[in-house]
Amino acid sequence: MSAAVLAKLNLENALRLAVRQQQFALHYQPIIDLEHGGVAAVEALIRWQRADGDPVMPDQFIPVAEETRLIVPLGRWVARTAISQFRQWQEAGLALDYVSINVSAAQVFHRDFAAELIELLDEYRLDGRHLQVELTEQVLMHDIKVCQRVLLQLRARGVRVAIDDFGTGYSSLAYLKQLPIDNLKIDRSFVRDIPGDPNDCAIAAAVIGLARTLGLEAVAEGVETIEQERFLRAVGCRMAQGYRFAK
Repeated sequence: MSAAVLAKLNLENALRLAVRQQQFALHYQPIIDLEHGGVAAVEALIRWQRADGDPVMPDQFIPVAEETRLIVPLGRWVARTAISQFRQWQEAGLALDYVSINVSAAQVFHRDFAAELIELLDEYRLDGRHLQVELTEQVLMHDIKVCQRVLLQLRARGVRVAIDDFGTGYSSLAYLKQLPIDNLKIDRSFVRDIPGDPNDCAIAAAVIGLARTLGLEAVAEGVETIEQERFLRAVGCRMAQGYRFAK
């Protein structure tokens, strides 16, 4: 237990230093239009490589960042970097629909979250429709009213909203009609074993059907094989991302 506490403390101290020194980079995973082919959008994924060259996995440092609220300044850096990069791509003639960033509960419930994003969009002269924020169901259920207020502020500016890891959180679907949602992202755990697992096939098809009925877009995450891609196309999924297309 003592060793675990010490390791966590060391990681927290290293993370504070990394935030100050900006030891992070964003990798952009393409989101593919299965219907027409080609890259429709990108998701910004944060990566940390320490000054000594050792990489730290997101599942190691993101929980610590959230617990210490370092996720707030880190999230600001992610948003600015992603929006700046998208603007550069635009000016270079690269036609993408949007860049997607992941946001945590600490960010959403920070009083200036929506205002800061809108200021960034204005600073880089970017339409709100070119930015998407991804939230998990757990974030939404912290306080649905606050989430609704914040997301409506962003929607007024045109910003897109996606529910990440859909189906792995709370069972209540009431938020689908209360919030301004554009995309449902099918969690990779439901994609991994299709088309071999009939249960995963049924869940994926049901989420795609639900999205279509509600006028939303379903995006399949973690697509790695051509068989998975073929199944998703057959059941009406138009958007996908994963190692099948690009790491």
